[in-house]
Amino acid sequence: MNYEQEKINPYHEGEKSQQVAQMFDNIAPTYDKLNHRLSWDIDKGWRRKAIRTLQPFSPQSVLDIATGTGDFAILAARMLHPRRLVGADISEGMMEIGRQKVRQLGLDDVVTFEKEDCLHLSYDSNSFDAVTAAFGIRNFADLDGGLREMHRVLKPGGHLSIIELTTPVSFPIKQLFRIYSHTVLPLYGRLVSKDNSAYTYLTKTIEAFPQGELMVDILLRAGFSEASFKRLTFGICTMYFATK
Repeated sequence: MNYEQEKINPYHEGEKSQQVAQMFDNIAPTYDKLNHRLSWDIDKGWRRKAIRTLQPFSPQSVLDIATGTGDFAILAARMLHPRRLVGADISEGMMEIGRQKVRQLGLDDVVTFEKEDCLHLSYDSNSFDAVTAAFGIRNFADLDGGLREMHRVLKPGGHLSIIELTTPVSFPIKQLFRIYSHTVLPLYGRLVSKDNSAYTYLTKTIEAFPQGELMVDILLRAGFSEASFKRLTFGICTMYFATK
């Protein structure tokens, strides 16, 4: 199935995956600062909530898809204490910042970063106890294909935990978020990152991405036996949890 966000590209030339990799390479030096400032640091709490859904299962091998600069991977390593945690991404620029943070924190014996096409993962089937993704899957050129790959590499009984930015559904937060995402977010993002397209693209993908009940149906079609969602902070972020 084709979804609207799959048709949205950050630039005008090249395949979407190549454009997304270039965009994140471009904004990598300022990404963490912008991410936290534009969300007023609320994103840190969203990550903790997502990781807590996995704590009862004590996963020992974890794959963090679209890991970026590794914030989710690092927090998961601290909260879950797995033996192995792999952060996978198509942007070397983002992952290099993640590697630096991991080395500084002394977590490089647990957390590693590997360049991967999330639509064609190199890992064997049934390899990981848990798969996570924070604010990344809406950049997939093929959402169904990416979710099927996440399902494939999970062990039977394993769990998927996702957080993704979404559009609020209730008045007046819906209207306020639209104003913020169309004015403050792209303007400030453009000024700080020096990339004229990135934060306009990110806003468009938030609005186009399937959410809530629709996303649960997509997860079930990807092969997961159970899936649920919970809206966080008035629906600005949505957390999804699924089981293989």
